[in-house]
Amino acid sequence: MSNYKKDLGALGEGKACEFLLENGYEILERNFRCKAGEIDIIAMKDNVMVFVEVKTRTSTAFGMPSEAVNHKKQEKYFKTALYYINETGSRNTAFRFDIIEIMFDKGNVSINHIIDAYRHVRTRYFI
Repeated sequence: MSNYKKDLGALGEGKACEFLLENGYEILERNFRCKAGEIDIIAMKDNVMVFVEVKTRTSTAFGMPSEAVNHKKQEKYFKTALYYINETGSRNTAFRFDIIEIMFDKGNVSINHIIDAYRHVRTRYFI
């Protein structure tokens, strides 16, 4: 990955954390990594653990940022979330998956928080 993309992603994640904090979320982890994958932000609000994928773009030439979170990626995020839940002993905590779209355009920043963006429907994984 180029430094530009990495830097843009890091900038977007920073903006997403600021947004979450301003809206009453507690940030538990940033860039959580394990053998199953990575989750950009893990936060907590109202006793719900929120796994947040941040998608940052400078244009919509290739679609909206959230469109990059396809079914295959959702599956990977779910496995990573289960790993985190098991490792932290958070089995009795409600959780959901959010997407935060960050758009940088000519010096302006727009943030779109998609709450409960997708749900996992398969039952072959157990907590």
